[in-house]
Amino acid sequence: MHSLEKKIAKLLKREKLIAPGEVVVAGISGGPDSLALLHVLAALDHKLVAVYVDHGLRPYETGQERILVRQQAKKLIIPSEIGRVRVKEFAKEKKMSIEQAARELRYAFLEKIAAKFQAKKIAVAHTADDQAEELLLRLIRGTGRCGLSGMNFIRNNRIIRPLLTTAKHDLLTYLEDRNIQFLEDSSNRDRRYLRNRIRLDLLPELKNYNVNIRRTLRRTAMILTDEEKLLSRLSGKAWSETIQLTGDGDNINISLDIVKFLEMHRAIQRRILEMIFIKMEARPSFSKIDQLLNLALVGRGGAMLHFAGGLRCGKKGKKLLFSYPQGRKAQRGNLT
Repeated sequence: MHSLEKKIAKLLKREKLIAPGEVVVAGISGGPDSLALLHVLAALDHKLVAVYVDHGLRPYETGQERILVRQQAKKLIIPSEIGRVRVKEFAKEKKMSIEQAARELRYAFLEKIAAKFQAKKIAVAHTADDQAEELLLRLIRGTGRCGLSGMNFIRNNRIIRPLLTTAKHDLLTYLEDRNIQFLEDSSNRDRRYLRNRIRLDLLPELKNYNVNIRRTLRRTAMILTDEEKLLSRLSGKAWSETIQLTGDGDNINISLDIVKFLEMHRAIQRRILEMIFIKMEARPSFSKIDQLLNLALVGRGGAMLHFAGGLRCGKKGKKLLFSYPQGRKAQRGNLT
């Protein structure tokens, strides 16, 4: 057994990523990372389905990628599925970036195939190098401790990342040792995408200040992940002590006990407010949470904050009350 296969086998067992007998859908692009993932999981005798998603962005390359994925799946005697999604149209319709649109459509197709094969897990090929890039990406765009903890081995008990602690050069060595063919995605060199500029420009520049910058970023993410788990438990306890929730959907209402809330550490206060936004299916931000902290601390009774989508927060006595008075739609002014 190859040393990389042994490493991933230990990680899968330690992190309990794949239960015995589970079917795993593997997202395969034809690039080195995903093909290494496919071959490693196959070598470990997991039940796999190889899935390739054509985003419609590189018509001169995707034909070769589809053929390669089919060939590799056939070689490993596993089923393969090919999907095509309309990223540009979806991005325009939803008013989002090409990157975000591609991600959403890709995962939607992977979920569709997972349902077809009754797969419990979806494996993606994020590497240790991707983790370092993701940490910088989130820092540049703005995030809190949770974001800076980076990607996890498993998300929603569904999406698994077995290669998250494996460096790209180790995957290339594995592919060479196993004589596995792969293709390079030309979009990885397109500097219109922020992630590519981070990988191609920012990280090489940072290497002039710290030759081990990627390793440093990965270790920082690991430390913050452990601390995030602790804060998550503390926040869960604080939530149960300060929050009353009634209704659901557009009629959901949340009441926050200000007295108990203000007795808590500021870090826990911020997390509770963030959790409220998430529960109300609204987007939290630093400025919104700061407004709420100020309202809880010194806001006058009867004061109200207006958020997007019709979400309102009012101060009534010793409570902060969150609701959608007239449903989830753009609204101006006080709503009753």
